[in-house]
Amino acid sequence: MKKVFFVSLLFLFTGIQFMQAQNIHSKVDTKIFPEPKKGFTQFVIEVPFSSMEEDANKKIEIFVGKYQEVDTCNRHSLMGELQTKDLQGWGYNYYEFQSKGDVVGTLMGCGDNQKVSKFISSQGLLLNYNGRMPIVIYVPEGMVVHYKIYKAEPDTYQALQVLPTKK
Repeated sequence: MKKVFFVSLLFLFTGIQFMQAQNIHSKVDTKIFPEPKKGFTQFVIEVPFSSMEEDANKKIEIFVGKYQEVDTCNRHSLMGELQTKDLQGWGYNYYEFQSKGDVVGTLMGCGDNQKVSKFISSQGLLLNYNGRMPIVIYVPEGMVVHYKIYKAEPDTYQALQVLPTKK
């Protein structure tokens, strides 16, 4: 009888652990977002959900760019603007990158004149991390989307106050 009880308890515990592991938060279906306009491609970023408290300490930075042959000594940047758009009737946002594909860079003289294929990105857009929502981005064809996730420690620190000096 004790053996049956312990086996039953083991199965119950294992079942609970399995159900907790399967507790996956479903995200918003990306089919509600518009189809890409002609000449654009849709990208979706799905970040993992942890908890509301952990997500509050995270940020995500989006970069739109393209791979291009450039020299090794100059800094390059893709010109363009990442605009926030409203998904009418849903209360969600998506992003659209407007660019002609022009690249700007510093003009230092490179001694070796060596060229490399490099990801040339636009200025990043920093967003709040939300593991429940996909991030939908439309970019001109031939461009790609990269992103970084930043995580802050929960500790905060107090700055020192500077008192005015008496004159």
